Amino acid sequence: MSFLDYDFMQRALVAAVLTGLAAPAVGTYLVQRRLALMGDGLGHVALTGVAIGLATGWAPVWTSVAVAVLGALAIDVVRAKGRASADVALAMLFYGGIAGGVLITGLAGSTAATLNTYLFGSITTVSADDLWVVAVLAVVVIALAVGLAPQLFAVCQDEEFARVSGLPVRLYSMLIAVMAAVTVTVAMRTVGLLLVSALMVVPVATSQQLTRSFRTTFALALALGLVPSVAGVMFSYYVDVAPGASIVVASLIGFILAWPVGSLLRRRRAASTANGEDPRVTGAHVPAERHPHQHDPECGHPAVEHDDHTDYLHDGHLHAAHGRHYDEH
Repeated sequence: MSFLDYDFMQRALVAAVLTGLAAPAVGTYLVQRRLALMGDGLGHVALTGVAIGLATGWAPVWTSVAVAVLGALAIDVVRAKGRASADVALAMLFYGGIAGGVLITGLAGSTAATLNTYLFGSITTVSADDLWVVAVLAVVVIALAVGLAPQLFAVCQDEEFARVSGLPVRLYSMLIAVMAAVTVTVAMRTVGLLLVSALMVVPVATSQQLTRSFRTTFALALALGLVPSVAGVMFSYYVDVAPGASIVVASLIGFILAWPVGSLLRRRRAASTANGEDPRVTGAHVPAERHPHQHDPECGHPAVEHDDHTDYLHDGHLHAAHGRHYDEH
């Protein structure tokens, strides 16, 4: 009998696919901002939200979303105001979130076993209602991560440059924080709150070993999040182990396999550069008669003025007109 004949496994696979895509989609921006551990901090804060839901009888998924969003915004405000570093803010979330969750759960009369479902994940117990919530939240997160990729990349790469370009940096910064909080909630039933950060970071780190541009890193990270998620669920079914742990271990195996390949690619690029070659150029340069995206004051892309030319921010890169072609950097 195939595992797809079971309704709970069908729901588990759908949840794994959604989580495997949403987590690295947001994780790409967190890694770019050097906030790789933000998922851990938000996971601990979301535990307090789960405890509030259990104590009040409300749906834990919604209370955890609310609390995680508040925690994410708090991190962003503290980081932006400069009153404490990001790692200090994350540490406070670590301690406060886990302590609040355990305390509220104890006061409500619930047992520690109740929290284990959310701490370590329980993807095979995802109900149809849970799946609808996960699907809606994941689709929104993925749509924002893909649709606003150029703007979010600019903010993560260089806030000052993004601000000069006219982008609302504070708004996009808060949006990234909220997306991270929602992703943590989406993944808590799949890999658990304690392991959610791994699915947000490891696929991105693996992708960075093999790629150079943001676009290819982003696309490959989604694939590297999807494959281990599905493989982990299938492995857990046949071997009878925790799905969350299986997913994370599969992701780590991918990183271990990619690391030597990435090292080889970097050595080849370094050797090409030492010989005066640009490893990004695979053939003779032929200036294009027309750039696919013409840039001028009316093109709608953010302009960055320089002394001798004007760059236009497009698709996460700066495009500048040079003669009959455009340079991208």
